[in-house]
Amino acid sequence: PYNATVVERLIDAGMVILGKTNTDEFTMGSSTENSAFGTTHNPWKLERVPGGSSGGSAAAVAANMAPLALGTDTGGSVRQPASFCGLTGIKPTYGRVSRYGLVAYGSSLDVVGAFGRQAVDLALIFSLIAGIDPLDATTSDIPVPEFNLDALVDLKDDHNVFLLNSADPSLNGLRIGVPDEYFLAGIQPQVESAVKEALHTLEELGAELIPVSLPHTEYALPVYYLIAPAEASANLARYDGIRYGPRIAAELLLDIYRRTRGEKFGAEVKRRVMLGTYALSAGYYDRYYGQAQKVRTLIRADFEQAFERIDLIAAPVTPTTAFSIGEHTDDPLSMYLEDIFTLPANLAGIPGIAFPVGFDQQGLPIGMQLMGPHFQEQRLFQTTFIYQQATNWHKRRPPRIHDINQNVEAKKFS
Repeated sequence: PYNATVVERLIDAGMVILGKTNTDEFTMGSSTENSAFGTTHNPWKLERVPGGSSGGSAAAVAANMAPLALGTDTGGSVRQPASFCGLTGIKPTYGRVSRYGLVAYGSSLDVVGAFGRQAVDLALIFSLIAGIDPLDATTSDIPVPEFNLDALVDLKDDHNVFLLNSADPSLNGLRIGVPDEYFLAGIQPQVESAVKEALHTLEELGAELIPVSLPHTEYALPVYYLIAPAEASANLARYDGIRYGPRIAAELLLDIYRRTRGEKFGAEVKRRVMLGTYALSAGYYDRYYGQAQKVRTLIRADFEQAFERIDLIAAPVTPTTAFSIGEHTDDPLSMYLEDIFTLPANLAGIPGIAFPVGFDQQGLPIGMQLMGPHFQEQRLFQTTFIYQQATNWHKRRPPRIHDINQNVEAKKFS
C-alpha cells in the first residue's frame, strides 16, 4: 500500500525501480533457501547459494540484472551475500538509514543497506537513502556527506586521521586493526589467505596494520540468537490472521491464531519465534534475554575501545565461500555459524563494508569486510575505493554472465 522511505528517496532521485527480489522469509536465513518463492541460485555456480537473507538482491546485481540493489542487514544479510556473489555491499550505522516500510525482524539490529559493483556505486546510493526520517524515530540527524566522485578521494577525514589525494591515492596514516578472534581454526584456507593478501595490499597502499583484541567476539553468536529471535517473537505477533497476514478460518479466535501461524509461517520462522518466545517467557527473561543484552554492551565496548587507537577493523566476512544448496538445511546451527564474523557489527550498531578480495580453487568469490566507528561510512567508502583502484577483483564477472554479455555485444555489431 505504500513505499518504504528508501524506495521513495530513490524514485525522487530519478532511479528506476525494477522490482522486488527474493529473500529468506522475514529475512530469517543465511542462504535465501527459506522462501515461499523458491531458492535463489548463485550466478557464479548455480548449485551454490547466493548467501542470505538478501540473496535475491545480490544475485540480481551479480547477474547484471541491475547495477544496484537494496538489501537489509540484521546479522550480515548484506555483507555475506556480497561476499558470496563477488560484490561490494554496505551495512550502514544503525539509525543512519530509515527503516520505515521495512518488515521488522530484529528492531534493534535491522539496517537497510545496498549492493553494487564497487565503493563508488555504494557511496552514490548511500548519499540518497541516508539521513533523518520523521517516520522513523530511530534515525539520526547527523548530516550525510554529499556524493561527489572527487570528494571520495580528496575528502579529509572528520578526525584528521588521513588525507586522500586524487593524484596519488594512498592510505598513509590509516590505522587498520586486525583482530585474532576473526581468524578461527576451521576457516577455509583460501579465505584466510585471500584476506591476508588483501591486508598486505592495504599495507602497501600506506595503511598501518595493528593487532587488536575484541575479547567478547566469541559470545556474539549466542547473544544474537537470543536477542534477534526475541525481537522477532514480539514483532511477528501482529501476524495473527486478523490485523496482518493471511487468515486460516476457524470457529474460535485462538484457533485462528494457531492455524494461521502454524500453516503460513515457514519452518525457520517458527523455530526463531519459538526460541524468542522462550527467551522472553516468565522465569527466563533475565536468565537469557536480559543476560544477552548485558553481553551485547560488552561487545559494543570492545569496538569502542579499539576505535580509540585505530580507524578501521578488517576481517573475513564468512569462514567459507558459498556453500551448496541444501548443505545446511538439516543443521540449523551450522547455518547460523555462517554469520559468525558479521554478527558483532550489528550488535554494536557500527557500519561495515564487504568487498571481493579473491577467489577460491573452485572459482567462488571471497570477500573481506572493514568495520568503522559509528557514522563513519565515508571512511569505509574511501578505503575500499583506494583498494579497488589498485586491484581488479571487483571487475570479475561470473563466467556465464560474461559469455552472455559478449554475445549481446557481438549481436549489436553484427
